[in-house]
Amino acid sequence: MKPDLLSQISAALAPVADSGRAPAMRAYMRDQFAFLGVGTPQRRSACKDVLRPLKGAGADALLGHARALWELPEREYQYVALDLMTMHWKELNSGDIPALLELVQDKSWWDTVDALAGIIGKVLCHGHEYMDAALRENNMWVRRIALLHQLGWRNKTDEQRLFEYALTLAHEKEFFIQKAIGWALRDYARHAPDAVRLFTRKEKERLAPLSFREANKHLAVSFPI
Repeated sequence: MKPDLLSQISAALAPVADSGRAPAMRAYMRDQFAFLGVGTPQRRSACKDVLRPLKGAGADALLGHARALWELPEREYQYVALDLMTMHWKELNSGDIPALLELVQDKSWWDTVDALAGIIGKVLCHGHEYMDAALRENNMWVRRIALLHQLGWRNKTDEQRLFEYALTLAHEKEFFIQKAIGWALRDYARHAPDAVRLFTRKEKERLAPLSFREANKHLAVSFPI
């Protein structure tokens, strides 16, 4: 990252930082990260004019900026990196997925990982490059990405792959995996409720109770389980 860009981002955040909010924000993230005390609306508003001109900078530059921001201690800088990539995701392609997965594994928690899942889903554009391998990674957060990369795809969702991924990881005891299975199924249920209902009823004994409940959270009203 060019020093002047980092200075611009820091200067943009400084006026909206509230140190009084920082302890609560840190506590919400289980004291894993330092915070400046900048809320999401304030951060996006403050930095949009700094990030917008980076359109056309190219994938290498964008990922370089993101990596530099990732190295800074305050969590808001990782959020700015995510804002940057969300704003300019069309500059990226499937060949950049490994670099994005590296970010997934650094300073990992649900906030950055889930945002990266959304970016990776957009970049893949209804494809699945690297995701079959990601499903078998030792890193739990990378496996979560594989489960969540189809969120919002609706009729473009690869139903067979979604169900196979869910069953492949159904044995895991990790909360964030069980939750992701349920979330991915629940999201697809908005488009294909009957398919999700049939799948979850058929595989109820294999799915964790949390995954089953999450998948059927909105189906239960219209489709008795």
